[in-house]
This record gives sequence, structure tokens and C-alpha cells, in this order.
Amino acid sequence: MVRNSGAVRALVQRVSEASVEVGGDRVAEIGPGLLVLVAAGAGDAPDAAEWMAAKVARLRVLPDDEGRMNRSVLEAGGEVLAVSQFTLYGDASRGNRPGFTTAAPPGQAAALVDRFADALRELGVPVRQGVFGAHMRVALVNDGPVTIWLESPPAT
Repeated sequence: MVRNSGAVRALVQRVSEASVEVGGDRVAEIGPGLLVLVAAGAGDAPDAAEWMAAKVARLRVLPDDEGRMNRSVLEAGGEVLAVSQFTLYGDASRGNRPGFTTAAPPGQAAALVDRFADALRELGVPVRQGVFGAHMRVALVNDGPVTIWLESPPAT
């Protein structure tokens, strides 16, 4: 699969609970909802983060009353735990050590991850966040399991 190197990438997992610890301290936690591992690519603009937030907010992967994946996090009243993860841009196509040259530089990536979280909040989704650039321990109970890969369209 050829992937867009200038896109916001997200790995979305439906969870019954998730949390993030930094240095032994729990910095964020959610109940039922979505854990979103998110990464920005070099050259991404804020509109890519906003596109991703809208997609995540409306992604119909939460169960309805009959147990079918038919509700969004907005409809279900769930939460999102957004965790920056530049390693989604890891390229191990050559050799065994992944390269990260297509990931956004830290300052740009931090701004885009924050824009993603803020855009979700503007849509009415409760959001908790990990700590950008920190060594984080992420715990989750994947519900389903349901895991979806998303990538914003290329900038025009």
C-alpha cells in the first residue's frame, strides 16, 4: 500500500477504557470511547488535523442498541484519548530500522496534534491528551477488538 507522506495519520481503537502514564503518573484517562494514536506528516497544514478530527468524531464504530457498529463517539457520548505517536510514520521498507524522515518536525507536529484535539472539542467531543514528546505508557482495553487506520487526504 502506498501511503500519503504529507497526511495526518491516525490509528483509532474502540476502547472500554484507556489511560496514559508519564513518569509513573497517570496524566489522562477515559472510559468508553476511542483511543486515537495520531501523527503529523511533514508539510501538513491545520486543515488536515481538522479533517481528521471531523472524521474521528463521526466515525461509526461504536455499538448501537443492537450491538452493531452504527454510532459515532458524538452519538454515543463517548470520549477520545488522543496520543501523539510519530512512529506511525515509521518506514521499514528498507532494512530493519524504521526511518522517520516523512514525519513532521516536533514543533509542527505538536501544533497539529493540539489542533486535532481542539477541533474534536469544538465538535463537542470530550478529549483527553497524552504528553507530546514524553515517554508514555498507554494502557487500553480494546473493545471488539475494533481498530481502524485513517489518513487525511493530500493537501491541495
